Amino acid sequence: MPPKIRKEDALYYHSKGRPGKIQVVPTKETNNQLDLSLAYSPGVAEPCMEIFRNVEDVYKYTAKGNLVAVISNGTAVLGLGNIGPEAGKPVMEGKGLLFKIYADIDVFDIELNTENVDEFVRTVKIMEPTFGGVNLEDIKAPECFEIERRLKEELNIPVMHDDQHGTAIISSAALLNGLELVGKKVEDIRVVVSGAGASASSCTKLYIALGVRPENVDMFDSKGHINTARTDLDPMKQEFASERRFASLAEGMVGADLFLGLSKANVVSQDMVRSMAKDPMVFAMANPDPEIPYPDAVAAREDVIMATGRSDYPNQVNNVLGFPYIFRGALDVRAREINEPMKLAAVHALAELTKKPVPDIVNLAYNADNIKFGRDYIIPKPVDPRLLTTIAPAVAKAAMESGVAQYPITDWDVYVQQLEKRLGQDNQISRVIISKARKAPKRVVFADAENVQVLKAAQQVRDEGIAFPILLGKEEKIRAIIEQNKLDLAEIPVIDPYSPEQSANIDRYAEVYFQKRQRKGVNIIEARKMMYYRSSFGAMMVEMGEADALISGLTRNYPDTIRPSLQIIGKEAGVKKVAGMYILLTRRGPLFLADTTVNFNPTVDDIVEITELTAQAVERFNIKPRIALLTYSNFGSAKGEDAEKMSTAATILHKKHPDMVVDGEMQAHLPFDLELLRTNHPFSKLAEDGANTLIFPNLSASNIAYNLLKEVGEYEAIGPILLGMRKPVYVLQLGSSVREIVNMVAIAVVEAQMKG
Repeated sequence: MPPKIRKEDALYYHSKGRPGKIQVVPTKETNNQLDLSLAYSPGVAEPCMEIFRNVEDVYKYTAKGNLVAVISNGTAVLGLGNIGPEAGKPVMEGKGLLFKIYADIDVFDIELNTENVDEFVRTVKIMEPTFGGVNLEDIKAPECFEIERRLKEELNIPVMHDDQHGTAIISSAALLNGLELVGKKVEDIRVVVSGAGASASSCTKLYIALGVRPENVDMFDSKGHINTARTDLDPMKQEFASERRFASLAEGMVGADLFLGLSKANVVSQDMVRSMAKDPMVFAMANPDPEIPYPDAVAAREDVIMATGRSDYPNQVNNVLGFPYIFRGALDVRAREINEPMKLAAVHALAELTKKPVPDIVNLAYNADNIKFGRDYIIPKPVDPRLLTTIAPAVAKAAMESGVAQYPITDWDVYVQQLEKRLGQDNQISRVIISKARKAPKRVVFADAENVQVLKAAQQVRDEGIAFPILLGKEEKIRAIIEQNKLDLAEIPVIDPYSPEQSANIDRYAEVYFQKRQRKGVNIIEARKMMYYRSSFGAMMVEMGEADALISGLTRNYPDTIRPSLQIIGKEAGVKKVAGMYILLTRRGPLFLADTTVNFNPTVDDIVEITELTAQAVERFNIKPRIALLTYSNFGSAKGEDAEKMSTAATILHKKHPDMVVDGEMQAHLPFDLELLRTNHPFSKLAEDGANTLIFPNLSASNIAYNLLKEVGEYEAIGPILLGMRKPVYVLQLGSSVREIVNMVAIAVVEAQMKG
């Protein structure tokens, strides 16, 4: 199920810190007076005059070529209706966010206080010099049709009303693949449409462009079947008026090959699905609940191909599969418009991508061994990193071939490489981890539940279906914190080791602990006393199979928290020392750092084992580790204990693991400055692609590096991840945020899944 969204959580998310979801970030240096003089007066006069002499240079010297306006008047906001431009602004900011994270397109959201078509069109038209493209959003019908038509005619930049065309493009790809699976021809199928708004009309038009015969389409609005006998039809609906007459939607669906729903929930029954033709397709896309629930449709008949707008079932028709990449391709060739050939190119690119082998990162996200083309996979998954490099080039090529491109691409290989670099390889790892965790949530013990951050995280992971939390602590205190902060944790179990109800468990756990530690100076009395500590109690729950993972450490120091887990759960077979790893989510992609939390001054052998453990952890995320062993020296350029230690470790690793991409010793900048690395050290295993994994010579260096990158670079962090433990145990840093705790829980759940 989709995550449960509470009013308080949503309002806090949008208001916390800097209000809103987007900001303007400088892209040039502004550190000194020279920088400022170049950025503004007098230096700025030079690009101004260049643009004056050649207006096309505006794309060379300004952000216009990568800037889209998301424009609305708030008259059809989501399912909320006409709530006004100010109330629609959070949605427009959200749209801008999606443009940025999926296609690296910058956005200004613009909310217009007018419902007059002429005023709307004129306002957008006079802003044309600012933007490279215009995305129209949440404008009610029929005005949206006229606004888009006029703007496409009057502007010389691409314009698209995503509410109309996004769903049309994605569902068209699903249609083509569904027909291929069942062996039907597009010109032979009969289509029934429930809904006659902007999206339904656009979908139907695009289906017809793909070959559906207009006479084979039957559309229904709130008043019934749209046919030529009706006298209340506006020009848009008249276009879809049928010569047939159906008294009801149920009657119209008899024998239909495709049902397209863009209306409201629960207007289709199982009997109506059963009445359809062999191998029917049901695209039930009412938001948030479809015309017929997915389980009901697939239970009605085994041969149905079902798609909805929901993320918790197969074949999600999600507009994010389209608009970011369509605009990316249009902007990159400076298209004058987004035309039918470009939309059809996106359709066919999506359809073809579905038939290609799915990357491991997508399988990881959906907890699958091998997602492949079939009834449950007729359109790509939103986390597929190939969407950008597949759809944008297809759209750009179509723009060039249809004559609307003003800046043709000549080297497509270079263009694809540029697209890959925009977002960073594997940039979606955080979303992938959480998606995978949700596929098989596990029982996670929170040892420090007398903390509001921990309780908020527990609520979130429960609501998102990531984990089943178990709270350790004094129940009275925990319940008081829950009430004070208006949290919803009533059904989550709370265990107090000191309560009489836990006496039997204390005895049972103490006996197990005594058996493990009796020859290491622990007697039964001390063993029993140890079990009252929540970190020990929680570790024993995991050891005894009564929980799957332990999250601890937020309110205690690291060594005191990790020690009980080492004594109770222990290390994996063959592991001599555990290590700690952080993941930093950077524009280059995820960056893995180790050892950041455990080993103060590791030996050569320790460095080798830390590197091996880290490489295994990176591989679990279906990412190939490229490892740099860091210090102050570059391949013998300086002497010293740390330099020699890292150099010797690299030599050992090369012999033990010839295929491992690992090298050192080297300074921290070198594996990222590839030109310098290739020039001076072309022999290095990292010279081709650089590093995504960094191993440090001691705890001081690694911890300093991690904290500097996190705070100064403002990178989101996941960690510390404890490597080498037999079962998932994660020890939080003091002051971890709710988001950091949630990420840690997701990692713990994924590890528990992998370890069975």
